[in-house]
Amino acid sequence: MKKLKVIAVVVVVFSLIVAVLIRNRAQIQAETRNLHVDSYSVTIAPVEKENVVHSLDLVGTINANNDVRIISQTSGKVTDVLCRVGDYETAKSVLIHVDDRLQEAALKLAQVSLEKATKDYSRYRQLYKENSITDSQLEDAQLAYESAKDRFVIARRQYDDTRINTPISGFVTSRAVNVGDYVTPGMVVAEVVDISKLKVTVSVNERDVMDFRPGDRVKIATDVYPGVDFTGFIKTISSKADADHTYPVEIEFANSRQHPLKAGMFANVFLTARAASESLMMPRQALVGSVEDPEVFVVKDGVARIRKIVVGAGYNNSLQVLSGLNAGETVVTTGQDNLEDGYKVNIVD
Repeated sequence: MKKLKVIAVVVVVFSLIVAVLIRNRAQIQAETRNLHVDSYSVTIAPVEKENVVHSLDLVGTINANNDVRIISQTSGKVTDVLCRVGDYETAKSVLIHVDDRLQEAALKLAQVSLEKATKDYSRYRQLYKENSITDSQLEDAQLAYESAKDRFVIARRQYDDTRINTPISGFVTSRAVNVGDYVTPGMVVAEVVDISKLKVTVSVNERDVMDFRPGDRVKIATDVYPGVDFTGFIKTISSKADADHTYPVEIEFANSRQHPLKAGMFANVFLTARAASESLMMPRQALVGSVEDPEVFVVKDGVARIRKIVVGAGYNNSLQVLSGLNAGETVVTTGQDNLEDGYKVNIVD
């Protein structure tokens, strides 16, 4: 019985404590609601039109000036390999020899046939001038000569195809055959890359692409050589956008002997328009939220109003305003964390 009385007393005491806490909390909330701040201190800055040089910082992949897959035009057994991966080969250098005995024999026969047909045609023309043969006989001799000449060209080409060469100067990046392997027409036997010049392709959005022209100078930097800049030029700007409404811009620049680059490396590309353009600008610190959903507080007659805007490129500590603000309006640059739409503000220096 005593235990029940003790429990009852504890419950009553606990209930009184909870009731007091709830009442105190309600009083505090009521007092907070009754508090009134006349104004909030903020700093402001004007939205102004400025002449800015449009620039972009983009990332692209370095590509070779030319990348050629060397393809066999003949069939046969490889008898000699004259290149290794990493070798530099000049244009027309022979990389691979294929067994040429049959092609060489065919070329010799074609050459003999051509020499005979040439002599016969020359003799028949002389006889025709002397009216010793008919028109038909001369035509047959001419056809025999033309046919022999064509067979010689084919035999010569087939013989030359047994010496597989590179059409460009560059480094051998792969080799797919060894001595004793059998090659067939269309088979890739090696790959040669020319990196004397390099190319970088970047994607520029439709809002910015009209500010640039082929021939514009471009600064290029890489993580491979910190602090080293390369100078390139815009080579082409595509006239057709891709699915993301961006336009491929190809930049070309010379490779450096002192700081050589390789195809496949990343590059930071800095595009700068030739001429400055007038843009509406605001301080970057006035931005509320993110650039994907930007807002600012605009101050008029001592009252701050929240406003959605559209921003463009960034220039140091400023942002380009595409819509939502007018020149001459003022925006809050500090103190906006305490503001809500319609709050009165006190402007401080």
